[in-house]
Amino acid sequence: MLILAFRFYLFLLLGSAIALIFAIFFNLSLGIEIILIFDSILLGIAIFDGWRMKRDRIEIKRDIIPHLSIGRDNVIVLSITSKNQATEICIKDRYPLEFDVSSSQLETFIDKNSSQNITYTVNPKQRGEYQWGNIQIRQLSPWRLVWYDWQITANQTIKVYPDLIALKELSLRLTLENTGSLPKNRRLGMGTEFAELREYRLGDDPRFIDWKATARRSRPVVRILEPEKEQTVIILLDRGRLMTAQVQGLKRFDWGLNATLSLALAGLNRGDRVGIGIFDREVVTWIPPQRGQHQLSKLIERLTPLQPVLLEPDYVGAVTQLVNQQTRRALVVLITDIIDNTASTELLSALARLTPRYLPFCVTLRDTQIDQIAHPTNGSLTQVRQGEITQAYQQAVALDLLTQRQIAFGKLKQKGVLVLDAPANLISQKLVDQYLQLKARNLL
Repeated sequence: MLILAFRFYLFLLLGSAIALIFAIFFNLSLGIEIILIFDSILLGIAIFDGWRMKRDRIEIKRDIIPHLSIGRDNVIVLSITSKNQATEICIKDRYPLEFDVSSSQLETFIDKNSSQNITYTVNPKQRGEYQWGNIQIRQLSPWRLVWYDWQITANQTIKVYPDLIALKELSLRLTLENTGSLPKNRRLGMGTEFAELREYRLGDDPRFIDWKATARRSRPVVRILEPEKEQTVIILLDRGRLMTAQVQGLKRFDWGLNATLSLALAGLNRGDRVGIGIFDREVVTWIPPQRGQHQLSKLIERLTPLQPVLLEPDYVGAVTQLVNQQTRRALVVLITDIIDNTASTELLSALARLTPRYLPFCVTLRDTQIDQIAHPTNGSLTQVRQGEITQAYQQAVALDLLTQRQIAFGKLKQKGVLVLDAPANLISQKLVDQYLQLKARNLL
C-alpha cells in the first residue's frame, strides 16, 4: 500500500499556488486545467516512485529469545538488510499489548546494500505464553514522495519465565567466586571441609597454619576450609491470598518465585540438595530435594506455570507434610508475608515445629510503599497538619502494620527461627547472601 509523504503535499501545494496565480491574472479555466494536469503528473510520478521502492523492499528479521524474564527489560533485536536503495524506514513490531515497551515505533535510515541492527526492550509483568505478531514497515521512496507500507509475516509464540536474567547474573557471580576471581566465602576458618593449602599471606590468622606442610616446604602454609556440601535446603513458597498483591509492579508471588529460584541456584552451585514445595490450603507442588544443575531446569519448568490464588495458606499443613517427607536435618526456608496477628500466630506455630531438628528460616517480602506511608516526608507532614485526615489515617494504619510485623518477627526469633524481612525487589539478593553466610558459619 502506498501512503503519500510530506514532500508530495509540498509539491501539491506548490502546484495549487501556481494554478491560483494563473486563475487570478489570466483565466480561471486555465488555472483549473493547470492544476489538473499538474496533479495528474505528480500522482503518476509518485506511483512510479513507489513502484520502484516495491522492487527494493528491505528485509527484516526479528531476533527474540524464546524465554523472556518477568519484570525485566528484555532486548529485542531487528536485523535489517537493504538492497539497491538507501532509504528511511519506520517499523512497528506487533509485540503483545500486555508488555511495557521502550519504543512503540522505530525509525532509522539505512544505506543501500548494507545491514543494520536496531533494538528496543519489552518488560512483561506476568508470566505465561504470549503471541507475537507481524512486523509493520513503512519505507520511504527514493524521491521521498510516498511511503510504501507492508507487513512481514513473523508470528511466533514466546513464554515469559521468572527472572532468568537475574539467575544468569547470579550464576556468573557464583562461578567467579568459585574460581577465585572475586572475594569468596571460602576463607580461613570459614567451613569444615578441607579445600586447599596456600602460602601464608600478611593478615592470615596464624591459628590456621599447617605446621606439617610448613615444615615440608620450609615456608608458612595455611589450610583453606570450605563449607560442607551435600546438605539439604527445602524452600516452601506461599502462593496464598497475600501473595496475589501487587508490589512494585509485580505480584508478591512473582518476587517470591524469583527469590526461590535464586536460592535454589545458589544451593545447587554449592553442592547442596534443593527441594521446593508450593502451597496454599495444601501443598500443590512438591519437588523432592536433589543435587545437580539439571535440578534447576526441572524447577524452572515445574514452577513457571504456577499462579497465586485467593486462598488462606495452611502453614501447619505445609510444614507437617515437609516433616513427613524430609527426615534428615535441613534448612527450611518459608517465603511468605505477614500482615496481622492471626496469620503470624499460625506461622509461628508451624515454624516452631521445626526446631531444633531443622533450621527454620522465615522470609517476608516488605512493601516499601507502606514504609513511605508510615514515615512520610516533611511535605506530607505539612499536609497532615493542614487537615489531610485521610492521609493521617493511612499513616496510622501503616504504622500499626509495621508494629505488628516487628512483634511477629520478635516472637519468631525467640523460638529460634531465622528471619529476613526485605523489600520485594531486593529479596533475592539478600536471601542468597544470607544463605552463603549460613553456609560459611556452618549453621546448617
